[in-house]
Amino acid sequence: MDIYEIRREKLKQKMQKMSVDAYLITDRKNIYYLSGFAGDDGILLITENDAYLITDSRFEEQLATLKLSCQYVITRDYFGTALEIVEKQNCIALAFESSLDYATYDFLDENAASDVVALDNVVEKLRMIKDEAEIAKIKRACTLAKKGYRHILKLAKADMTEDKLALELDYYMKSHGAQNASFETIVASGKRSAMPHATHSNNVLTNNSFVVCDFGYYCDSYTSDVTRTFVLGEASDKMKKIYQIVKEAKDKVIAAIKPGVSVKELDEIGREYIEKTDYGDYFIHGMGHGIGLDIHELPNIGPSYDDVLCANEIITIEPGIYLPELGGVRLEDDILVTETGCENLTDFDHDLVEVK
Repeated sequence: MDIYEIRREKLKQKMQKMSVDAYLITDRKNIYYLSGFAGDDGILLITENDAYLITDSRFEEQLATLKLSCQYVITRDYFGTALEIVEKQNCIALAFESSLDYATYDFLDENAASDVVALDNVVEKLRMIKDEAEIAKIKRACTLAKKGYRHILKLAKADMTEDKLALELDYYMKSHGAQNASFETIVASGKRSAMPHATHSNNVLTNNSFVVCDFGYYCDSYTSDVTRTFVLGEASDKMKKIYQIVKEAKDKVIAAIKPGVSVKELDEIGREYIEKTDYGDYFIHGMGHGIGLDIHELPNIGPSYDDVLCANEIITIEPGIYLPELGGVRLEDDILVTETGCENLTDFDHDLVEVK
């Protein structure tokens, strides 16, 4: 069995428990995870005994070179073909991903010979546990992130725009092996650094201010997600204080990571520390999330979730403090949960950097 067959077998075991004998996969990342097909159009149908990648003739030559471990069907009628297979195999219950658009659901509901049922986050939960190859790819992405960040530290200067610094990072990452960014890079300076998702703008960097850099780039289809905050010029005492609080909160959370710990407990550790410093009202988002094929994967690390960590999950830890009159600090590391604890895959440049 190749890795995709192994993953499909795990999915089939879940299908049996849920009493469905066919599963229609439409999410692009889930199709890749279960088949190895990275094309931008098509669907994957998994039944008790078979798997069918259904796509059109634009991908026929590509499929011939991939040596897929599942069958493929070339057609323009993706969903009609899937329903024909379901009927021929006398399937009783066809599951589909709950992210499916309504028009397609309506077609399935009207034409399927079987029952149809929406399922949520089934494949996504399988993806939480990474295999050795996935871990190696994310480690590579994290190593490149370190090099990219250190590259822009050498370039950052007053009168440079956020757009320019983000462009320099993008060029470096792609010219050193990254495929593309997994989200729009954030370079937020001055008071804009107090906006957690400010992306980048033509705002000019100024001395003695925070610069938040949050970025992720794919290496062989798997992404990193790193945030660092530096000061251009000299940091004031208050800036140093805020930075140190965020750093210590992050370190305390990471120190608690191990199999069996709940995501809610991790959030509490960091959030309570920040609250004790009287800055709790300025930490306005969750503590982290999983990464992998997507920039945001399960599990979510926050007060509203009940997941318990398992070995070989990879999560981010990203506390922050955002003061409108001063700016913001966010620090984010990518953490592999190991059998006995954790490994920081982005273990670089944790202390405050003043770029002069």
